Amino acid sequence: MTPQIQSAADRLQDAIDTGRPCAPVRDLIGEHDIDAAYAVQEILTATRLDAGNKIVGRKIGLTSDSVRSQLGVSRPDFGTLFSDMGYATGEPVPLERLLQPRVEAEIAFVLEQDIDNPHASVTDVLRATDFVVAAIEIVDSRVDNWDIRIADTVADNASSGLYTLGCTPFSLNGLDLAQVGMVLEHEGEPVSVGSGAACMANPVVAVAWLAREVARRGTPLRAGEVVLSGALGPMVPVKAAGVYTTRLDGLGEVQTVFTDDGGAR
Repeated sequence: MTPQIQSAADRLQDAIDTGRPCAPVRDLIGEHDIDAAYAVQEILTATRLDAGNKIVGRKIGLTSDSVRSQLGVSRPDFGTLFSDMGYATGEPVPLERLLQPRVEAEIAFVLEQDIDNPHASVTDVLRATDFVVAAIEIVDSRVDNWDIRIADTVADNASSGLYTLGCTPFSLNGLDLAQVGMVLEHEGEPVSVGSGAACMANPVVAVAWLAREVARRGTPLRAGEVVLSGALGPMVPVKAAGVYTTRLDGLGEVQTVFTDDGGAR
């Protein structure tokens, strides 16, 4: 580990601890050094584990063209989901836990088998998946004003924040996730639309990409983990308390209720 990698981790950790966004870290680790960025992410992961958190899954970021164009990056990435990040549909989510939140609609996979093959295929993902549910990922950035490039977001746990899961599981049998239509509403008004095809052509393809990446890096997907497979359409900034509802064709809906009255876990 280089001093620059540790300095980048320290900068992001200070933003986490103080609730004040920081400058980008690409000045320390380089704008395109993906391995250095994941090394920073690993340091921050170790800090969360030392604090008592548990790993419960992974998230895939930057899977849709619309989100990549919003952020000016060109490739997907991944981050870690921890035990203090998940909410059930309709459960209040305190805004005080977040710095610069945005929401995006996704499909979450819950695994019943490990996927530890660095050459994992779509077939491996289909075989390993127990069920899928509708999800809203609450992305967040510790970098001020979302001034990020690929190294910044990777280092910052792929700009992870929190997430909300639907409570109705669906088997993949007979489902074509590429054809799933999506609408994300704020207080009943549509603010984002998309489909499964926007997520690397099919969310199953995105999960297979993730499985290969994390297996290659020695941290494979495990049975019981949740995988947020990536955005189905543009992400939407969250400006104030309110209700966001995602409706997915054939997969029901999920609702995130932001509150500004405290209640942090």
